Amino acid sequence: MASQEEIKGVRLKKIELLKAAKMEAYPAKVPRDFCLRDAKKYFADYEKNKKSASVAGRVMAIRGQGAIFFVVLYDGRGKLQAVFKKDTLDEKFFKLFKDAVDVGDFISVTGTFFKTERGEESILATSWTMAAKSLAALPEKFHGIQDEEERFRKRYLDILFDPELRNLFELKSKFWDATRDFLKSKEFLEIETPTLEVTTGGAEANPFKTHHEDFDLDVYLRISVGELWQKRLMAAGFPKTFEIGRVWRNEGTSPEHLQEFTNMEFYWAFADYKDGMKLVAEMYRHIATEVFGKTKFEIRGHSFDLGGQWPQISYVDEIKKQTGIDILKSSEKEMEKKLKELKVEYDGDNRERLIDTLWKYCRKKISGPVFLTHHPKIVSPLAKESSEQPGTVERFQIIIAGSEVGNGWSEINDPRDQAARFDVQQKLLESGDKEAMMADHEFVEMLEYGMPPTCGFGFGERLFAFMVGRPLRDTQLFPLMRPK
Repeated sequence: MASQEEIKGVRLKKIELLKAAKMEAYPAKVPRDFCLRDAKKYFADYEKNKKSASVAGRVMAIRGQGAIFFVVLYDGRGKLQAVFKKDTLDEKFFKLFKDAVDVGDFISVTGTFFKTERGEESILATSWTMAAKSLAALPEKFHGIQDEEERFRKRYLDILFDPELRNLFELKSKFWDATRDFLKSKEFLEIETPTLEVTTGGAEANPFKTHHEDFDLDVYLRISVGELWQKRLMAAGFPKTFEIGRVWRNEGTSPEHLQEFTNMEFYWAFADYKDGMKLVAEMYRHIATEVFGKTKFEIRGHSFDLGGQWPQISYVDEIKKQTGIDILKSSEKEMEKKLKELKVEYDGDNRERLIDTLWKYCRKKISGPVFLTHHPKIVSPLAKESSEQPGTVERFQIIIAGSEVGNGWSEINDPRDQAARFDVQQKLLESGDKEAMMADHEFVEMLEYGMPPTCGFGFGERLFAFMVGRPLRDTQLFPLMRPK
């Protein structure tokens, strides 16, 4: 079998053949009247009236020899067979096709539509031109790319040979369209907020750091979709806002976590977490129905129905039920002892991290959908404290298939409370907790001017990954790869 370098050498010589025939190998434009999907739609009319048409696409297969060749064209929207016959093409261009065209090339074909003896809709070529000459050979059609790393590096080939993967990314686009359409139907205004920040806010995560040359200032890539900015807009008088955008977190990789991903966050003035739960359940059902045509899913051994009831469970009570630990009263040593008994690895010995690790152990057993509520105050630095259960907050998370796929709360609008919460987070940062939240004193200043009661909520593309039953990395077009 010839190497890619040998194949490239042969194909470079074919470019010289094209050049000698005064045909460009890489023209800026070629004849094309419609895409191949529409060619099928117009086929009967063009065939009946013997009208000439031009189509273009990638050559996916060539069969035949001598005086006739059958070529499968593909343009991303459809396929069509092109037939090259010696007696319907200028002899020079028939020979040029035979000598210079390979599987993988993009070509334009002009001709008339007809059906073969087997009834296959085809175009009979009367002329053709090269659209882009391929120098590398496509992988063998039926096997595709077996090595996972190579698949991600050459995603363009992975998608080309895997219709299911192509469909996955079309579904993902519909997923975000459905999200956007739902929120706009509820009169949320779509906005944009900064991706470079002096302090990161809205989540607990280790940020990526870079340097702003013009300001000679260290800045961070955002870790939330503008939470603290969107809440400023609540103070500005916008009643409902949302943003769908990229966020970055400099943390580990897993089937549910990547360093770069897309999130949605909305903010709703004069609403609380109970209002948020009602809206979110409606939104998830809408997305599931619009994108997948169903509300029932089976994922990783869990079955759940987004169209059914969404019960509430207490963060504190669920951990106590599963582990016997009362996280509001137990000491750090008691929590560490329990984690060791459960054989759960944990990073850091501060109270917040220990509580979070206990919860992550417990959530794996929950199929959902459920609303997780009454989180302890220490793990929720931006959520309003609950008047029903002091020490906990008015927060809700959506739990599906043992994982969190949505997070919201009644926002703190008391500047004194928010400043005190930031102080706690600052001490955690100073003690070495990289995921603790940075203090934003300008945000506290905004609260001093007044922000209405507000509900905020967000989810990421992890929800889509769950719905299609794939690791998060599989659902990204171009996940980050180490250089070869």
